[in-house]
Amino acid sequence: MADMTESRTPEFDYDVDTAIVTGATGDVGSWVVDRLADRGVHVVGLDLERPDGVRANADFRAVDLTEQGPTWETVAEVDPDAVVHLAAMSDPNSNPGTQLFENNITSAYNVLVAAGRAETDVVWTSSQATYGALFSETEWTPDFLPIDETHDRRPEDPYGLSKLCGEESARAIARRYGIAVTTIRPATVFSPDRTRARPSEDGSDLSDEATGGNFGSYVDVRDLARMVEAALASDHDGHETVLAVADENYLGRPTRELVEAVCGGLPADCDLEGRESALSNAKAAALLDWTPIHSWHDGNGEDVSDPTWL
Repeated sequence: MADMTESRTPEFDYDVDTAIVTGATGDVGSWVVDRLADRGVHVVGLDLERPDGVRANADFRAVDLTEQGPTWETVAEVDPDAVVHLAAMSDPNSNPGTQLFENNITSAYNVLVAAGRAETDVVWTSSQATYGALFSETEWTPDFLPIDETHDRRPEDPYGLSKLCGEESARAIARRYGIAVTTIRPATVFSPDRTRARPSEDGSDLSDEATGGNFGSYVDVRDLARMVEAALASDHDGHETVLAVADENYLGRPTRELVEAVCGGLPADCDLEGRESALSNAKAAALLDWTPIHSWHDGNGEDVSDPTWL
């Protein structure tokens, strides 16, 4: 179970009785389910398969989100106060590019439209991969540092491209249906024990890509779950994008040195000090009143167990 004391603290005030969480049994989704259920929200978790265990304040349904009919019917039947879309294929090194791309854009579109038809606000996860660095096979350097939500997005890989298409879908559907959609771009997500959430499916080490592509930027999965709550509590209109990232890199080295080692130099516009993250969380603080509270450098989370109902 997640940290129960923290989970029940009413840090963010939101009026949600029922929420759909897609990707509910995943490495991120399961923590979000716990966070919301601990708060008293009735969570309807959607995934390709139901979990083995039972979770208070939650029930689970097996739904293939790439199928429009079942997705629309489920959202309409549940009639939730919010939809949290976390389901995705995330490793282009292990999954065929066409399959990953089609899965992610189709599932995101189906969920977003279903929410729009139900006049339900959405929080969903895009990715740092939209900037193009994470799985780039050509030279990539940032235009400025720290990177924020306005930085040019230029992905080359099917995962980053699928998330870029999802962001444009989110913008269009928020406009068409008049709902609020919060797009979260997480940095590399780590569990409390410092293992990488959403690890490579073929067992390969993605640390080189993560380090080279974002210079050690990361976010603790518990802080990402908190950002979902912060987004639910937000009263913004239309579509907004926010980065989810810790204040510092997890490598313990000056970030300027990391950028120079990877890129061979620094952009002319570079405002970084010490181990400050190469990705900015300033908009999340301003828009959502969210700041990270968990640090890689505080310990390895030995006293925090994963969700037990999986």
